[in-house]
Amino acid sequence: MKKIGFLSFGHWSNQPGSAVRSAEDVLLQSIELAVAAEELGADGAYYRVHHFARQLSSPFPLLAAVGARTSRIEIGTGVIDMRYENPFYMAEDAGAADLIAGRRLQLGISRGSPEQVIDGWRHFGYQPAEGETDQDMARNHTQVFLQLLEGKGFAKPNPRPMFPNPPGLLRLEPHSETLKERIWWGAASDATAVWAAQMGMNLQSSTLKWDETGEPFHVQQAKQIRKYREAWKEAGHSRAPRVSVSRSIFAITSDLDRMYFGSSRPESDQVGVIDDQRAVFGRSYAAEPAKLIKELREDEAIAEADTLLLTIPNTLGVEYNAHVIESILKDIAPELGWR
Repeated sequence: MKKIGFLSFGHWSNQPGSAVRSAEDVLLQSIELAVAAEELGADGAYYRVHHFARQLSSPFPLLAAVGARTSRIEIGTGVIDMRYENPFYMAEDAGAADLIAGRRLQLGISRGSPEQVIDGWRHFGYQPAEGETDQDMARNHTQVFLQLLEGKGFAKPNPRPMFPNPPGLLRLEPHSETLKERIWWGAASDATAVWAAQMGMNLQSSTLKWDETGEPFHVQQAKQIRKYREAWKEAGHSRAPRVSVSRSIFAITSDLDRMYFGSSRPESDQVGVIDDQRAVFGRSYAAEPAKLIKELREDEAIAEADTLLLTIPNTLGVEYNAHVIESILKDIAPELGWR
């Protein structure tokens, strides 16, 4: 294990027990938690993106703000739903946020997850071409986005521009030269992981996966990662890829931890149906450090990945989530080979 970061779902709720009551709260606390995580020595601050929900939705202002307040930690998403995105505008926003952050963005993108509304992307002005699905549309947007990140000129300049132009065709600005190497694809199936490798994107594998073999979640996920790396090698890319997995992991080190997570977390995989497909959801881990270390060592996918993202209960507030992250970094991570 080389890197450990947190992944926040960015929930907010004006309900008793929630420390995050509004959109303003979740945005400001997301920044503060990234600052705290960097001070603790964590490697990454990642955020989920969901539209039409009481969660984080527009990532680039948040990523830029985190970049301005921090200096070392990686800043990412997991994931941006590409069905909703204009790849041209996204390339500008991503380039600007990456430069503000000193080229620390790690953008996770994908087809997206089940939505709060029916075909929400239609409200953003997008619809699949005739004969295509919304998944096809997401991939098409992704391919255009990746091409734009190459920084090649494509637009014919005005012969009478307001300001002088450099020679040749023009590209979008601002441009970050290395951002394309830091794009990740969130894959729920083996096939999409292989496609991500062929496209030269890093791989994000979450806490769920299409149930393709009936094996335990971590075994299927480890096989997915190995297929991804094989496809990457076959594609002949010049750089080494990165792979992240997400896990809900809680070290029980206090009475408060025990109250929150001592007995309520499932200790086995769960199976459900998403978008009419059978999916397997990975188990949560919650135990005293010694037991937790033993259990995590048996997780094949964690062993295969180079980055572990800790899904955090963000509605419990910055102070408690900093404690959750610190407990993992101090009591668990060194035994898993972190640094």
